[in-house]
Amino acid sequence: MANNNIGPKRLVVGAHYGLKDWLLQRITAVIMVIFTLILLVSFLLGDATYDGWAGLFSNQIMKLITFLAILSLLYHAWVGVRDIWMDYIKPVGIRLTLQVLTALWLIASVGYAAQILWRV
Repeated sequence: MANNNIGPKRLVVGAHYGLKDWLLQRITAVIMVIFTLILLVSFLLGDATYDGWAGLFSNQIMKLITFLAILSLLYHAWVGVRDIWMDYIKPVGIRLTLQVLTALWLIASVGYAAQILWRV
């Protein structure tokens, strides 16, 4: 008996994180574009001196928007780098080590970004 494992009746197995990660990467990209536009408008319409930029980033809402953009960037990077490790590093031990080191570096970056933002 032939196994018709094609079309709508096919058996789909796997991790199922592809669509979620694809969608979240698009959402994080939109957040980063919006943040870039906010910075561009602030640069074109505002004071482009150090004091002007320090004043812009002293506002709590701007700090939160910036932190959201940084979180988006780091999650966007995590998905991309994780996919690179999964696609090109075949030994499981090396791949897991690289993923853990990448995650630790990104978590440390979040802490460092928060420290920088709320120091201003």
